[in-house]
Amino acid sequence: MAKIQSRSKKKESGGRYKDFRKAKDFELAGIPTLTKIGEKKLKQIRVLGGNLKNKLMNNEFVNAYNGKSKKYEKVKIKAVLENPANRHFVRMNIITKGCVVDTEKGKVKINSRPGQDGSLDGVFV
Repeated sequence: MAKIQSRSKKKESGGRYKDFRKAKDFELAGIPTLTKIGEKKLKQIRVLGGNLKNKLMNNEFVNAYNGKSKKYEKVKIKAVLENPANRHFVRMNIITKGCVVDTEKGKVKINSRPGQDGSLDGVFV
């Protein structure tokens, strides 16, 4: 069954809204991208307007910003330490925005959205 990103069928009071139309194509939700640690793998998906979106399926490196030297470094990821999106993502090593990963040069907090941008960017913590 398709997931829809439209208004809820129920009111705040618990009553129901009347259906004024069926679900539309532009209200369809995409399948969540669960980015994992591994050899880099991108998936291109056609979105509204014929545009293409890059979804990052796997990646083993993160572009980490070092505030002291004001430069980016390409650092290898060891494991996911924290993930505020879902506590179960830590043991499955799933990377999302806001998660903290352990790298060879220290902890890095992910700032980019790998399922939307197609890249992994972060800041040393």
